[in-house]
Amino acid sequence: MGLLDLFITSSIPVLKVLLVTGLGSYLALDRIDILGDDARKHLNNIVFFVFNPALVSSNLAKTITYESMLKLWFMPFNILITFIIGSVLGWVVTQITSAPPHLRGLIIGCCAAGNLGNMLLIIIPAVCKEKGSPFGNPDVCHTHGMAYASLSLAIGAIYLWLYVYNIVRVSSSRSSTIVELSDSPMSRSSRQNSSSPFERSSTESLLSLRAEDHENGPALPQDRFENKLQASASDKIKQQLVTLFEKMNLKRLFAPSTIGAIAGFVIGLVPQIRKLIIGDVAPLHVIQDTALLIGDGAIPAVTLIMGGNLLKGLKGSEIKKSIILSILIVRYLALPLIGIVIVKGAVRFGLVHDDPLYQFVLLLQFSLPPAMNIGTITQLFGAGESECSVIMLWCYLLASVALTLWSTFFLWLVS
Repeated sequence: MGLLDLFITSSIPVLKVLLVTGLGSYLALDRIDILGDDARKHLNNIVFFVFNPALVSSNLAKTITYESMLKLWFMPFNILITFIIGSVLGWVVTQITSAPPHLRGLIIGCCAAGNLGNMLLIIIPAVCKEKGSPFGNPDVCHTHGMAYASLSLAIGAIYLWLYVYNIVRVSSSRSSTIVELSDSPMSRSSRQNSSSPFERSSTESLLSLRAEDHENGPALPQDRFENKLQASASDKIKQQLVTLFEKMNLKRLFAPSTIGAIAGFVIGLVPQIRKLIIGDVAPLHVIQDTALLIGDGAIPAVTLIMGGNLLKGLKGSEIKKSIILSILIVRYLALPLIGIVIVKGAVRFGLVHDDPLYQFVLLLQFSLPPAMNIGTITQLFGAGESECSVIMLWCYLLASVALTLWSTFFLWLVS
């Protein structure tokens, strides 16, 4: 295939995304108000709790077997690498741009987490259907491609809610603490009182009493004192573990998409269940057919919601232009170049099997725009909502150009 054919093949999926996104933005306008804030919220709930789990479980159950698992083991590590490298580059961005504390978690999250599910679910089927696709039979390409995209969606959701969620939470809590400590008159008076002569004298008297007790002999036996120390230490450890699990928000970690992925793995990997559900002659194949039918609604619904959410970015914010530019450079220049080195290195060392479609998906995972769920996370903590909308607006506007160019190059690279 020539470069022009590859460019046309890669531009069609991105053009479809733009058209549906534009329709979502149009429906969200105030004078139209079909896809307003309330409508998007309800539709987002349907996608989150119904469409995405059905899509993920049905596609994974259809294609995941023990043999395919041996071939796909590198994908979770590849996604983890994108998060790690993106986080490091995001931290560098916060240092170079002197970003305010409440935006540092947002910046790191935008650099680390790409749209690993929804964009792939749109791009991969469209690429497979094109006549100039280098991936062979369109039906086989669609089946395997949807499995790759579904697995990417499930793993990306786990990493997003386990890592980015807590990064934004810590950043927002630190910034709010700094504001409270610096602005609150109560805190200033408490800091002044904490160093008052009365408190110093009280502390000194306590120290002198402890010194006298030490000279006159311990008030309690030594072993009882040590047992108290051990008990208090164990209580502190338990308390810290409970606090850690609460802050990790396991409900978000085990999102419906993750549960759908688990269900898909169970159905695909257990032969007895697979024979009952998967296949045209399976007794319960209607369950799989129904899940596929419901899951087909996820792609257009998510794209419409994305178009409506991007309207918020048009209102603008006070975010620095240097921050937006730096995030664009990280996501559309630095990460794709690093991804080429990593994926090609993995292929050379035999870590990735010789499947052009699989390699194409691995490469795309480094060049996607930020995950849309980052906007949901900022809304949960009320930190950087308007800034996130502006970042998403610019990232998804330029994604049409960046994704087309990188997709063309990746198609040439794997073909």
